[in-house]
Parts: sequence; C-alpha cells; structure tokens
Amino acid sequence: MTRRNKKKKRFSRTQAGKNIRYIVIYGFIRLIRKIPRKWGMTIGRSLAMAYYRFGGKQKTRVIENLSSVFKGERSEQEILELTKNVFLHFGTAGIDAIRIPVYVEKGFNHIVTPRNFHFAKENLSSGKSVIFLTAHFGNWELMGAWLASKGYPIKVVATPASDPRLDRLIVDTRNKAGYFNIARGKSPKEIIRAIKQGDYLGFLIDQDTDVKGVFVNFLGKKAHTPIGPVLLARKYDLPILPAFAYMKPDMTYVLEFFPPIQLADTGKPGIDIITNTQRCSDAYESIIRRFPEQWAWMHKRWRKQPEYHTQKNK
Repeated sequence: MTRRNKKKKRFSRTQAGKNIRYIVIYGFIRLIRKIPRKWGMTIGRSLAMAYYRFGGKQKTRVIENLSSVFKGERSEQEILELTKNVFLHFGTAGIDAIRIPVYVEKGFNHIVTPRNFHFAKENLSSGKSVIFLTAHFGNWELMGAWLASKGYPIKVVATPASDPRLDRLIVDTRNKAGYFNIARGKSPKEIIRAIKQGDYLGFLIDQDTDVKGVFVNFLGKKAHTPIGPVLLARKYDLPILPAFAYMKPDMTYVLEFFPPIQLADTGKPGIDIITNTQRCSDAYESIIRRFPEQWAWMHKRWRKQPEYHTQKNK
C-alpha cells in the first residue's frame, strides 16, 4: 500500500472521514430516489465500472475467489470479464435496493416476476412460521420488500452496518417497506417471538461470520456456515424454503421459489446439523453457479478453515 493510500485509509477511519462518507451516501440515496430508474441505472453502472477499474483490494479479492472456484473451467480473460460483470451487477441491483421506497409506493409488478410461488404458498397458508433461505445474491432486499407488499409478515436477520447512522438508513428502509429488521447478535429473543407470532424469517447464511457454524462444502471448498436456520427448523418443526431474486438481461427480476429442503432426522443431532447445513449450502450454490456474476464474491467467504479454526479454539 502506498503512503497516499495509507493516509486515505487512516482518514476514512476518523470521525471526520465517517461524517463525509455518511453525507455523501445520504445525498446519493436521496438523489437516486428522486430521479427516473433509467438515470439511476446509468449512474450506478458508471460508478460500478469506475470501481472495477480502480477497485484495488475488492477487485483483487473477486478475481482471486473466482479464479479459485473456476480454475480449469474458465480462462483468465473469462475471469476478468466475469469480475467486471460482478461489479456491474451490484452497481445495478444497488440502485434498485435504494429505490425500494419508490416501488413500495408504485408497485413491483413492472420489475419483479414471481416463479414457482406455489412452493411458498403451500407453506405460508399453514399459519406457522417459515424460514426463507436466501443469499447475498441477485437482489435479496427486493425479495423481502416484494413479500411484504403481498401482505406476508416477514422479518430478516441481518448484521448491522459498522456506522450506526448508515445502519439506521438501512433498517428504516426495511421497516418502512414492511419487512422488519432483526439485528444479528441481539436476535434470539426476537426470533423466538417472531416464530410464536407466526412471522416468516429471512436468513442469509452464505457468508463467513462469527456466529455458531459448521464447515460444509461450498463451491468446491470448505466454508464455515451458520447453523441458526437448521437449529430453528429442528426445534420448532419449521420448513426451510430457498428463494432468490435474480436479475434478467432486461434489468428486471425473477423471484424464484424452490421446494422446502428435505431435512435429515436420524436421531443423531450432530450429524443431522452438518447434513442439513450442507443441504442449505447446496441450495444457494446451485443458484450461484447458474448466475455467478450475481453473488458477492468480494466477501472473504473462505476466511476460516477447519485447521485454523481447530487450533484457535484449543
């Protein structure tokens, strides 16, 4: 890292740096919600391309992750093209996530088409809670807002943003759209209350977090994966339904629902937890392999590995 970059990084961590970042983001959000979607898309994709060209560490991580997973399947040029498309996707989907209040007011029909919603309807009519399993893929925020717009009481378990002010912006957007936020780390009591009320819960377990998890196979490598949804499904006899909102070439979305995951129950809890977490991982790996440019490859997904994790906890 150059001396100039080190200074920029240090400044970004100061209160002044955080204040400037918040003001810029807040102003950007206000702008995107006022202008036409087409203009917003142009801005979002232009910023994405700029970030792709000068993305530094984030771009490097995307390339490394893609190269590791698709080694032998894709050429170096194909990996670079896929990396560019990852940035373009999030530049586009991010604009729609910001514009959720606009869609709540005007409706989602022009940008969201449900597919196989009968898998969800069969379970939503039971009066019991349902666990929706999704990922940092496509446009997961739009999925929550769409379900809420149809009158389903959904709550999402999410990691708070590092800046409390930015976190409030995100949480307010969710709450006002009708899919309510449960902060990870403060969630057990709220989750249990939601289950008892018959609310539906959204979980994203495709990232390496510090919550309780097990190692399962994901995209050809061992990945530390949260077990919360599996434990809740087992304890409260709840179905786990995979659902993903992916973008089409015309920049509209398909919200695709899948059959409930068949959960193993062998009477051996430890084995069942690993087996069922693997089945959850397989569900979102399948959709990521279909549309690899729509997953958040910039995350350190394989940060923890079994050997390191074992040594750390000795």
